Amino acid sequence: MAHSRVPMTGRDPDERGRVATPLELLFDLTFVVAVGTAASFLAEMSAGDHPGRAVAAFALAMFAISNAWINFSWFASAFGTDDWLYRSLTMLQMIGVVVFALGLPPMFHSVADGDHLEMRAITIGYVVMRIAMVAQWWRAAREAPAYRRVGMATIRWTVAVQAGWLAVAFSKLPFGPVVAAFGVLAAMELLLPVLTQGGAGGTPWHPHHVAERYGLFAIITLGEAVVGTVASSGGLLGGPDGAEWSANAVAVVVAGVGLTFGMWWVYFTTPFGDILVHRRTRGYLFGYGHIPLFAAIAGAGAGLHVAGLYLEHDAEIGEVAVVLALALPVGLYLLVVYLLHALLLSGGDRYHLLQSTLTLAVLGAAVLMGAADLPVAVCLLVVVLAPFVPVVGYETVGHRRQRRMLAQLTARRSPS
Repeated sequence: MAHSRVPMTGRDPDERGRVATPLELLFDLTFVVAVGTAASFLAEMSAGDHPGRAVAAFALAMFAISNAWINFSWFASAFGTDDWLYRSLTMLQMIGVVVFALGLPPMFHSVADGDHLEMRAITIGYVVMRIAMVAQWWRAAREAPAYRRVGMATIRWTVAVQAGWLAVAFSKLPFGPVVAAFGVLAAMELLLPVLTQGGAGGTPWHPHHVAERYGLFAIITLGEAVVGTVASSGGLLGGPDGAEWSANAVAVVVAGVGLTFGMWWVYFTTPFGDILVHRRTRGYLFGYGHIPLFAAIAGAGAGLHVAGLYLEHDAEIGEVAVVLALALPVGLYLLVVYLLHALLLSGGDRYHLLQSTLTLAVLGAAVLMGAADLPVAVCLLVVVLAPFVPVVGYETVGHRRQRRMLAQLTARRSPS
């Protein structure tokens, strides 16, 4: 740590050896609590036969969690100084994350009741996080003249949107108008980089550092699948001391670990850092395109938890709904990874279309097996096969195609 304040003039986007800092890793841990709380309520409400409302509340929570994390991570890549003031403001953001997480239970309960949307606590936590970012941007605007316009524009828009969040949260409007206002404010949050810096290319962010940060957060979110596995299998152990393994418990453990490993493998087959070096103008697509990806990962963990509740006879839904609770987020995750790869590399073709079709066919087969009253444990094991379709494709053929695409990007960027 720098013991005196370091001028926030902007980092070198080509800095060698740039990696995530211990402060950034500590910051991520506070988001684990928020993601875990949202996934837990998604599982409980889905198992209680309220899947539509559960997904709506979960989407709201994951949007706020992901957006706050994204804003910090891109700023840190461009301007992080790791001095005492920077650390203090980061601690303030961490406090906001904890307050936000504490506000998730009443928000989910209000969605389950359906008469209003309780957003006061989560809004306070979110605004605290954004106030800390405003302070960081104020410092960058003062100390980095080249980015003063971007900094001041970001401050103005951020403050305006936070005022909107507070007005909606404390206005006691009916459920419908609050949802509509949330959509408008969420769109403004997503457009903020475009309005202030023309996308994510207006600050000196580091491609490999950003890619590493996203990869680390994906791993942290994948931890929810492990949590879901433990939550699902723990109640399936039998015997007087709870130490006897049933076939269902074994299936859930295999499914949870196998699915987590397969999803991890799929994500890291794409060298996002190398791609962003050549495609900085697509940083916005990469950054915000991960919001549904993070939500899908956490949703898969919740799906495993739903399966465990069903196998413990503690769910009010049928087999097909249980299988869908896992197959849908896994399918969304694989689809988003494919789209990010194709859009960032401009590499969509019949090979990837065939791969996606086979993946969806595996997930569809699992759902049909559930509809045919086959055991849920068997259906879960079929879902596990889905991420390994692109894994096998990459390890046999795809890695060579990807290498050629990267070579073409490098050739286009190199001076003639």
